[in-house]
Amino acid sequence: MNIHNISEKNSVLNTFISEIRNVNIQKDSMRFRRNIERIGEVLGYEMSKTLNYKTDTIETPLGHCDINLIENNIVLCSVLRAGVPLHNGLLNYFDTAENGFISAYRHHKENLKSFEIIVEYLACPNLENKTLILADPMLATGQSMVTTFEALKPFGTPKEIHLVSVIGAQEGIDFVEKHFDSKTNLWIAAIDEKLNDKGYIIPGLGDAGDLSFGEKLQK
Repeated sequence: MNIHNISEKNSVLNTFISEIRNVNIQKDSMRFRRNIERIGEVLGYEMSKTLNYKTDTIETPLGHCDINLIENNIVLCSVLRAGVPLHNGLLNYFDTAENGFISAYRHHKENLKSFEIIVEYLACPNLENKTLILADPMLATGQSMVTTFEALKPFGTPKEIHLVSVIGAQEGIDFVEKHFDSKTNLWIAAIDEKLNDKGYIIPGLGDAGDLSFGEKLQK
């Protein structure tokens, strides 16, 4: 798997990451959502540099102009509910993409340390021979990313796969790397050191879904 950690080079991305982590600023849910969206835009821009292009001729008011345009057939699929702001950011840049949505949540059977990922809702177009962008803002254990991808397999085999996350733990990245082939690309804004004993990223930022949309009742 090809890992693209965008924060390895200093950019304005640092500002957006700092604000979603900051316990004082992240309390503003509207700003939190917008920062996740802006991070999606940055990751989408960086990803766009690796896509396929073809030359097209467009007519201007004063003549004609040749320009290289993306030729990939993109399907953007995001994990609900936390993935919605990230989805919007990516869609701002890939505005002709087809869209898919999948739900995934942790189901704790006996205690907070042990859980399985449950998928209950899935809506997705045909993926056969297309470019799949699978977006989930928090890559903690990696189980959600792998489980949702398995759920998408009946919709066809993508030509290429791009995984997009805002923050990930190294343990989760290692887990995902074992389940995707070497041609898969992971685009991520920051990589944190570890998980706590409940499987949450440290230092992370908390629960991205709750910070975006309010606290939820646990199932």
